[in-house]
Amino acid sequence: MSDLLSRVTLDPQQCGGRPCLRGTRMRVQDVLDMLAGGATAEEILTDFPYLEADDIRASIAYAAASIGDTAVVAA
Repeated sequence: MSDLLSRVTLDPQQCGGRPCLRGTRMRVQDVLDMLAGGATAEEILTDFPYLEADDIRASIAYAAASIGDTAVVAA
């Protein structure tokens, strides 16, 4: 998974320091929003040809790692 996570870059001078993919201006959140909205990986790759399949997997891996120790407590 570390290979995938190395695709995620953080630069305070780019996109407000939000996690992006390989130094591009494509934010991890953008990819996750597209997937959550029903876009397939193939559609995303067609619409954004500079992305690679591993970028999509990296976005998911980053999200998983980000919430790995988070618990949701029902009220």
